[in-house]
Amino acid sequence: MAEEKKNITEVKAFARSIHSSPRKVRLVADLIRNLPVERALAELRFLNKRAALPVRKLVDSAVANASHNFQIPLERLFIKSISVDGARVMRTFTPRAQGRAFALRKRLSHINLVLGVSRDAGKAKKPVPTAAKKEAAPETPEEKLEVVDQEAPKTEATEKKRSRFAFWNRKGKTGAKGDSKGKHYTGFDRRGNM
Repeated sequence: MAEEKKNITEVKAFARSIHSSPRKVRLVADLIRNLPVERALAELRFLNKRAALPVRKLVDSAVANASHNFQIPLERLFIKSISVDGARVMRTFTPRAQGRAFALRKRLSHINLVLGVSRDAGKAKKPVPTAAKKEAAPETPEEKLEVVDQEAPKTEATEKKRSRFAFWNRKGKTGAKGDSKGKHYTGFDRRGNM
């Protein structure tokens, strides 16, 4: 029988009943989603949040699973998905006034992590240009002015276009301070006295 080599595309790890609320752990999880593992571990190491420690331990555990079980190097791994779910809620009670007891809800979290395996060994991807330039960039200021003049021909509509703030500069109109008891009079009393 010939041994078949399985093509592993993802590695999973789980952390159950973490003593931190899901809302706080999600803040940390959102920071490392879709990052390479090396970068995610560096971010978690210097992150000033209490939930960063269990998430970092979980990422380390997933990396150990990948290297021990499937012999996948660290450079090929990235965070494919990380989700934080609510676990059970511990209820404790604190005494309050007049013999009452108030419940405190201490929430726990379940963290699910899936590491993806990339085909390339962690090579930096080159940024894809959004739009290719058709011509070479002009080098002198005169050439730049010529290019601007060629791109935007002037028409009568663009020359006569008023500014959005032209109403501030209108002549002959008095502002709210110059209008003694007209439209903009603000000395109104609720009792009806003017």
